Amino acid sequence: MDSRAVSRARVAVSVTFAVHGAVTGSFATRIPWFQDHLHAGPGELGLALLAPAVGSLVAMPMAGRIIHRFGGRTATRWLIAMWSAALALPALAPNLAVLWFTLLLYGAVAGMSDVAMNAQGVVVEQRLGRSIMSGLHGMWSVGGLAAGGVGVLAAQYGLDARVHLGAMAVVLLAVGGAMGPLLLDIRAEEGEAAPPRFVLPSRHVLVLGLIGFCAVFAEAASQDWCAVYLRQVTGTSAGVAATSYTAFAFTMAAGRLCGDMVVRRLGAVTTVRISGLLATLGGALVVFARTPLPAITGFMLIGLGVAVVVPLVFGAAGNAAPTPGEGVAGAATISYTSGFVAPSAIGGIAALSSLSVSFILVTALMVAVLMSAGVLGRHQVSREPESATAA
Repeated sequence: MDSRAVSRARVAVSVTFAVHGAVTGSFATRIPWFQDHLHAGPGELGLALLAPAVGSLVAMPMAGRIIHRFGGRTATRWLIAMWSAALALPALAPNLAVLWFTLLLYGAVAGMSDVAMNAQGVVVEQRLGRSIMSGLHGMWSVGGLAAGGVGVLAAQYGLDARVHLGAMAVVLLAVGGAMGPLLLDIRAEEGEAAPPRFVLPSRHVLVLGLIGFCAVFAEAASQDWCAVYLRQVTGTSAGVAATSYTAFAFTMAAGRLCGDMVVRRLGAVTTVRISGLLATLGGALVVFARTPLPAITGFMLIGLGVAVVVPLVFGAAGNAAPTPGEGVAGAATISYTSGFVAPSAIGGIAALSSLSVSFILVTALMVAVLMSAGVLGRHQVSREPESATAA
């Protein structure tokens, strides 16, 4: 394959990740509008916000079959387009029941497009022969932060979410559509068996997915509970508590953007071991912190520690399975399940004991990542890029 085509595909998949993150960031900033617009109580809104997770977890295992059927380029183009368009739907819901249904569809398309773009990233990484998955996930964070900034301004000036999210959907559709033709057109070889309609992960992918589960658990627990932790455990002000999330998100984004350089220098296994150690130290700091500075430092170390783990897990899973789509679908389903479980698990443990005790679980899971890092070394891309004539 022409090296220029691979380079263009790398740019295209990077922008695709940013578009995906921008949809998430746009929606997240307008959740208060949904609550006010539909006069929803906290319990009703919480139930509605479970719908994207349910839709995503149900749909992700089916993404491998879609990629096999239509090819990597076509599947990614159309799924990203559907995901961008889906951003406008929830704001049009006239009541909570319709909102729940639109968010279920929103989550389903989110999950399948996530698998498709990660599978495309794995293929580009294979063609280049060097790690790029961490940087791709860093671009997702950049897209989310940029769109989140636009959403904050829209909310600040009282712009109706139907106008804001509709306009963002059009812009992101156009950007994603422009990148689509530059993606790699990876198709199944003649006679290659199609994956099941609902993919069950192999043993190797299952183990990789469990590593991802631990990392996503720490990520979800930290981002949802860090500000509450600062308020309840350290007794700080609301403003200082809010900075804990910003600090956490910043170190995670920075870690992902710099992660590929570290992986190329140290290798995936050593990088994940260092990441696990940093996150473990961060978790321990959080558990024992009783003042704001060590707690915020702990959350920053957790963010930095988990930053590269999921990208490396997805890359390894794509290499471990018969097709990248099948491997990523299995690993993503397992990994993202913890995002569904973590917030309630932390809250449940805190209700029985304290928030400090609940983060012992996060710390233990980071120790598990540290101890299991060697698994990733079995399924990494070659250090040398393929020749220009590679298929």
